[in-house]
Amino acid sequence: GFFTDAYDLFCISLVTKLLGRIYYTDTSKDNPGSLPPNVAAAVNGVAFCGTLAGQLFFGWLGDKLGRKSVYGMTLMLMVICSVASGLSFGHTPTGVMATLCFFRFWLGFGIGGDYPLSATIMSEYANKKTRGAFIAAVFAMQGFGILAGGIVTLVISAAFRAGYPAPAYRDDHFNSTVPQADYVWRIILILGAAPAMLTYYWRMKMPETARYTALVAKNAKQAAADMSRVLQTEIVDEQEKLDEMVTAESNTFGLFSREFARRHGLHLVGTSTTWFLLDIAFYSQNLFQKDIFTSINWIPKANTMSALEEVFRISRAQTLIALCGTVPGYWFTVALIDVVGRFAIQLLGFFMMTVFMF
Repeated sequence: GFFTDAYDLFCISLVTKLLGRIYYTDTSKDNPGSLPPNVAAAVNGVAFCGTLAGQLFFGWLGDKLGRKSVYGMTLMLMVICSVASGLSFGHTPTGVMATLCFFRFWLGFGIGGDYPLSATIMSEYANKKTRGAFIAAVFAMQGFGILAGGIVTLVISAAFRAGYPAPAYRDDHFNSTVPQADYVWRIILILGAAPAMLTYYWRMKMPETARYTALVAKNAKQAAADMSRVLQTEIVDEQEKLDEMVTAESNTFGLFSREFARRHGLHLVGTSTTWFLLDIAFYSQNLFQKDIFTSINWIPKANTMSALEEVFRISRAQTLIALCGTVPGYWFTVALIDVVGRFAIQLLGFFMMTVFMF
């Protein structure tokens, strides 16, 4: 789930410069076209508006209908919208960008549902001893998703570049962007549907989480049977004990109750604030680092390359960063989270981010 989420969210940043070249180039100018700032912001950011709405809606629905059925819904939405994003139709730049933004919003809506449900399902399956590593491993798949996006773009842009060689923009304004370049971004976006489709079968075979079945659906027998199947050990249901737990005063308070605020308010504020601060840095860097690469001349100026060459260079830079930084960082946490603890690893992570950004 998280692998697909990361691929779908971040592959757009690899092709925005190509979109600018294809749809906004004025061949009388010295530099190739780029997306106008408002269009670039919309194309890059609209999926996150969908993600915010999707998290709230599917998070609520997951408590009403169960994790498993809602998990399937989010996945189908992601498959349909990934394909639709790549098929974005229209005869004008505005038309193509508008339909792309529309489908990216609903793709984000599906991803928003996947985020809380993936983490919840994993935490409800895991035992106390390995819960940290299990949930960290779910999130670590984000790193592989970003890496996969870079590799897929690298392979496709290299193949098209070899098949349709083109001169640099400054040498030939008109022919530096070959017509076939329009297929490149579409294929990259459509391929986001592949891992989601592969996951669907296993997701539907997976039983509902025992904590949901027992504590929300109040079916101890079914919960015991499901956990016995998953853990491959015999588990006996204790209906009386369950009834006692469910009806106990300590388990009946809601999210917006005074009791919740007293018990968990500080935990929620602390966790969500660090998450909020991390995401400002994490998402903005992943979406806009291509512009930083150009500014520091790690990628040559746009007019010295053809359109496909530029896509190739951007994806190579992004892949290198994911391979050397993002992926090892995630798996460092998976390996050590149950050894040194959550708090120490988070402090270390924020400290290192502060130093390196500075």
